[in-house]
Amino acid sequence: MKKYEELAKKIIENIGGKENVNSLTHCITRLRFKLKDVNKANTEVLKNMDGIVTVIKSGGQYQVVIGNHVSDVYSTVLEIGNFQAEGGLNDEKEEKMNLFNKFIDIISGVFAPTLGVLAATGMLKGFNSLFLALGWLTMDSGTYQILQAIGDSLFYFFPIFLGYNASKKFKTSTYLGMVIGAALVYPSILGLMSGAPLYTLFEGTMFKSPVHVTFLGIPVILMNYTSSVIPVVVATYFGGKIEKFFAKIIPDVVKTFLLPLFTLLVIVPLTFIVIGPITTWASQIIGTASVSIYNFSPIIAGILIGGLWQVFVIFGLHWGLIPVGILNLTTLGSDTLLALTFAASFAQTAVIMAIFIRTKNKKLKSLAIPSIVSGFFGVTEPAIYGITLPRIKMFVISCIGGAVGGGIIGLTSIKGYQLGGLGVFGFFNFINPVNGDTSGVTSGLIAVGVSMAISFGLAFIAYKDDEPVKETKKIEVTKNPLMTKEVIGSPLTGEILPLSQVKDDAFAQGALGKGLAILPSEGKIVSPVDGILTTLFPTYHALGVTSNSGAEILIHVGMDTIKLEGKHFTAKAKQGDAVKKGQVLLEFDIEGIIGAGYEVITPVIITNSNDYLDVVETSSSDITFGENLLKVII
Repeated sequence: MKKYEELAKKIIENIGGKENVNSLTHCITRLRFKLKDVNKANTEVLKNMDGIVTVIKSGGQYQVVIGNHVSDVYSTVLEIGNFQAEGGLNDEKEEKMNLFNKFIDIISGVFAPTLGVLAATGMLKGFNSLFLALGWLTMDSGTYQILQAIGDSLFYFFPIFLGYNASKKFKTSTYLGMVIGAALVYPSILGLMSGAPLYTLFEGTMFKSPVHVTFLGIPVILMNYTSSVIPVVVATYFGGKIEKFFAKIIPDVVKTFLLPLFTLLVIVPLTFIVIGPITTWASQIIGTASVSIYNFSPIIAGILIGGLWQVFVIFGLHWGLIPVGILNLTTLGSDTLLALTFAASFAQTAVIMAIFIRTKNKKLKSLAIPSIVSGFFGVTEPAIYGITLPRIKMFVISCIGGAVGGGIIGLTSIKGYQLGGLGVFGFFNFINPVNGDTSGVTSGLIAVGVSMAISFGLAFIAYKDDEPVKETKKIEVTKNPLMTKEVIGSPLTGEILPLSQVKDDAFAQGALGKGLAILPSEGKIVSPVDGILTTLFPTYHALGVTSNSGAEILIHVGMDTIKLEGKHFTAKAKQGDAVKKGQVLLEFDIEGIIGAGYEVITPVIITNSNDYLDVVETSSSDITFGENLLKVII
C-alpha cells in the first residue's frame, strides 16, 4: 500500500537492510524479524520513528511494534523488501538461541499466522452459541449448520493449517506438512476407530489403547487427531529431516516426484505408529498438569496469570501458554488457563481512560483515544508501549487490575469453550455450545467490571503529568511569553549545517526530531547536558543522552557508519553512565571514516521534540564544544 511505502522503506533500512533478514512474520500488532545480526539494526531510530510504537528484542526475534495496521505495513514491507510471506529470505544460518528462546520462536512462528482467522472462526462459533441460547436458531436449521461449518472448519482441520505453518518454519516443503495434517484427519482413518479392537496395548496403565488396525503387521494406535496441535508440528519437523536425507540420495532427474513419495511413505506411517500416540499422550499430560495447577487454587492461579499476562506479552512469553490453552480445548473441551487472562486487556484500557481524563498533555490525549478503542477489542500493545510502560506506575496498576480480574475469574470457575475474539468479543467464548449456558458471560462481566473499576480508580488517583502544568504567579513577561526550559550545548566543534543537508530522509525531513547537523573539525563528542548516557550503539557510531530535565538528544556520526562495525570509533563512557556537560563520551577518526568512504556530517537532534512547544536553533555558522546549540522551549 502506497500509504505505508515510506515507513516500510525506513524499517528495512534501519533493520540493517533486507540482506540482514533471515525471516519475517507478523502477529496482531508487530512485525517479527529474524535478523542475522541484531547489532546492525538502528533500534533507537526505529523506536522514535512515526508509525512505530516501540521495538522489542525477545525470543530470538527483533519485534517492531506497529499497532492495529500491522498487516498493511507487513504487506508493504514484503513487497518492497521482496521477502517471502511468513518465511525466510534465504537459508543462511540463523543466530544461535537457547532452548527456551528456540521453543518460543517455534511456537510463535507456527501459531502466529493462524491467530487472526482462528479468532474470526471462534467468534462465529460464539455468535452461533449465543443465537442458539437465545432461541433464534435451532441445531437442525440450515443457518446454524452453515455458520457452524464456517466456525468449526479451521479448528477441525487444524492439523492441515499447522502443518503448512510448521513446514514454513522448518524450511521444508509446504505440501509435506499439509499432507501429514490431512492424513491425520482423513475420514476413513477416523472411521476405523468405531469398530471392535483387535486387541489392547498397555493394559493397566494410563496409556491403555485399543488397536483397530495394523500397518505391515505393526500395531497402530489410532487416535482422534482433529483439532490436535502437537502431533503434526513434531511430525513435520521429522518429515523435514527425512526429506533432506532423501534429497541427498535421489537423482535430480526423478526428484520432483520420488522425493515427496519416499518422504511421505516414511513419515506418515511413522506418525501414526509412533509420533502421534506419544505426542497425544504428552498433550494429555500437559493438559492434566495445567488443570491440576488450576485446581490447587483457582484464585491464586488467576491472580498470578491475570496479573503477569501483560508482562508475558511484552517479552513474547505468552506464546508458551497459548498452545496449552488450545490443548485444553482439544483434549478437555474447555479451557480455564487462558480464561484467567481475559480481564487484563480491560484493566489496561481502564488505566488509559483515567489518564485521558487526568492529563493536560494534548499529545498524550491524542494517543489515548486510539489506544482505548483498540484496547476494548483486546489489542493493548499501543497502550502498553506508547503510554503505560513509559509511566511504570500506570503499568503496574493495570497489572493489579488484571490480577483482581483473574482472581475473580478463578473464583467463579469461568471456562472458555473456543479460542475466539479478543476484548468485547471474547465474552462469547464463555458460552457453552452444548447447552447454551451463558453463566460464564455474566461472571466475566463482573470480573471485567471490578477489574476496570479498580484500575481506573487507582490510576485516576495516582496519575500526574510527567511535566505538570504549574500555575505562574505574576511573572512579568515582556515581548515573548515563551520560556526556555533547557539549553543544549554543542557536543562537537565544527561547521553548523541544516538537517536538510543530511543524506538521510529520516533526518533531513525532521521525522526523527528537530535539530541541526555539524560537520566536525575535531573527532570528539562531549556530553551536551548533565544527564544519562541512555544509548550507546555497539558500533559506537551513534549515542543518545537524556538530560536531567527530560530532553532526549541523539548524536549520529555520519550516515551508514554502522557498517564500519566500530572501526575508527573509541567509546569513553558506558551506556547507563551519569554524565556531566562537557564530559568526553566518544572519540572518532575523521580521516579514517572518510577514507573508508563515509561522510562525517553529524545530526544532533531532540528526538522528543513533540513534547515541547519548539526547539530553537543557534544562528551561528561555526561552533565549539559546549557553546549553545539548541534551546528547548515550553
